[in-house]
Amino acid sequence: MARLSETDVHDYVRGICFKTGPPGRVGVEAEWLVHDPRRPGEPVPLDHLSAIVAEAGPPPAGSAITYEPGGQLELSSPPQDGPAAAHAALTADLDHVEAPLHAAGLRLRGVGLDPHRAPKRQLTLPRYLAMERFFDAGWPSGRTMMCCTASLQVCLDIGATSGEAEHRWRLVNRLGPLFIAAFANSPTWRGRPTGWRSTRWAIWAAMDSSRTRPVPAGDPAEAWADYVLNARVMTIRRDDLPWLSAPGLRFGEWLSGPDPLRPTMDDLQYHLTTLFPPVRPRGWLELRMIDALPQHWWPVPVAVAAALLDHPKATEEAFAATDELWHGGEPGPGDWLAAARDALTDPRLAAAARTCFAAAAVALPDQGAAGLVPLVDAYRERYVERGRCPADEAPGRQAGEGGRE
Repeated sequence: MARLSETDVHDYVRGICFKTGPPGRVGVEAEWLVHDPRRPGEPVPLDHLSAIVAEAGPPPAGSAITYEPGGQLELSSPPQDGPAAAHAALTADLDHVEAPLHAAGLRLRGVGLDPHRAPKRQLTLPRYLAMERFFDAGWPSGRTMMCCTASLQVCLDIGATSGEAEHRWRLVNRLGPLFIAAFANSPTWRGRPTGWRSTRWAIWAAMDSSRTRPVPAGDPAEAWADYVLNARVMTIRRDDLPWLSAPGLRFGEWLSGPDPLRPTMDDLQYHLTTLFPPVRPRGWLELRMIDALPQHWWPVPVAVAAALLDHPKATEEAFAATDELWHGGEPGPGDWLAAARDALTDPRLAAAARTCFAAAAVALPDQGAAGLVPLVDAYRERYVERGRCPADEAPGRQAGEGGRE
């Protein structure tokens, strides 16, 4: 198989990761912690969980069902035409999955971090064993990230042209701290308040920064290619031997190594799956900064993000709000952390959030999503207008009652 050069990496990033196309499609990747109220301190055995889900058959709207290392359940919807269709599709598939789980006494918990259970890896695939070993070498919070966190990921198109892609890339990265703050929902860890409203984000930020920090500003394809080259290699896969974990080099260094050992295109593609910035380009924009939310609220970040990126007037207002928020520049590392800690108690973040949520609510009817406006407005009135987020509610409300929590 042909060996790579840095030029190959740049070409792949520009041609595949930033492949252009007209915006408008929306996808959702929803992760859920699964728990048994009868045994709240114990993980639900993954073989038991997966058997129940498999017995129910394929979800009606076509969502892919996967599991995270600790047994978190993830549903990933196919791309849909707009936020209303994305909402309808994932709702149908969640209902399909939840019914047999509920009958078995299990609940889906919508929260960014398991507030009580210790991390326990249940998946034994080589990927997750290698990931665990990598994080154990220097970032012990990696086990908690793998096994105890859950997020709501919104997937949006790159843009029709390279110029539009750059514009959308800049806006979504400017919005990132605001989304962390507005949807923060993980204030408790190991049974105690942490002082962070999004402890999930704090855990991610405490890991290997070469693969979790925001992508620097600049030409997005060039910036992402440089990020890829400078990120540490998590593992080197070997066909007939155990995978080599934490090999101690960056991808660019691997490229310049002895020719027989240099990475192939397949190695580059795998390396990309081990990088976790808050916005990841995959041929679409994957927004990874949002905590998992309870059943009632998960459609809100989908609707707001789609409106702000895909509706021209809402985009204009979001750019103006974030331009004022970041003084014409880009958020720095400290801004992302402050958003996770303070959320909308920060008056500047709160003001920008109020503007953006209002703009989204006005834009949604033009996107065929008028039915989502009452929910966005209810969230805005309950949290955003009051400078609050779900993490600010009483701890007892985190557990909830009934089905999806």
